[in-house]
Amino acid sequence: MLVAAAVCPCPPLLVPEVAAGAAPELDAARAACDEAIGAMIAARPELIVVVGQGARNAHHAAGARGSFRPFGVDLDVTLGTAPAEERETEAEAELPPSLAVGAWLLARAGWDGPVRGYEVTDDRSWPVNGEDGVHIAGYADRVGLLVMGDGSACRTVKAPGYLDERAEGVDAEIAAALRDLDDEGRFPNLDADLARALKISGRGPWQILLGAWDKEPGTARLLYEDAPYGVGYFVASWT
Repeated sequence: MLVAAAVCPCPPLLVPEVAAGAAPELDAARAACDEAIGAMIAARPELIVVVGQGARNAHHAAGARGSFRPFGVDLDVTLGTAPAEERETEAEAELPPSLAVGAWLLARAGWDGPVRGYEVTDDRSWPVNGEDGVHIAGYADRVGLLVMGDGSACRTVKAPGYLDERAEGVDAEIAAALRDLDDEGRFPNLDADLARALKISGRGPWQILLGAWDKEPGTARLLYEDAPYGVGYFVASWT
């Protein structure tokens, strides 16, 4: 059963070593991530599952490795710590950047409990992603989700996807969904082609979150909403 979720953006720039001199520009986003993850941990999950977009649909066990070397930084992370009896059989597949950032955030929060990862591609849609969420929520009696994903990357002419006039409105809908536990079904209705055009990486992970939540009553807080570098970043806490 899902007891709490933290929704965070997944740019490698969230890691200060990657951002280097620009690190202070995302201090507010990091602080909001710390608050959301802290609230999730306070809900006493038995297991935390980190969900993020990647190149394949795959599960990642505790101890899976990620790296920020592709971004010019000699920094590696692991997804928690594998049990001693499993350390010699850790998966060789590397974490995608979204899960590597999630692993870094969990380590920053001091989480030392059980953890798993789930990587989802951008070509899957509702209801498959929702069914994945239901399945993940059944991993333990008390599950926490760390949901990694960015909004549009087309908010300004200097954004990675250049300026698209649709981007601001779509990001506003995403923020509203995170603020109200998506009680209007905005995530299932977020079109895959539109999300791809706007370079949105959170669509699949957010749909998985909604499936795991299954309309359970709860409280949602949108802790951060901004578009630094022309990319929509959101931090939310669902408990």
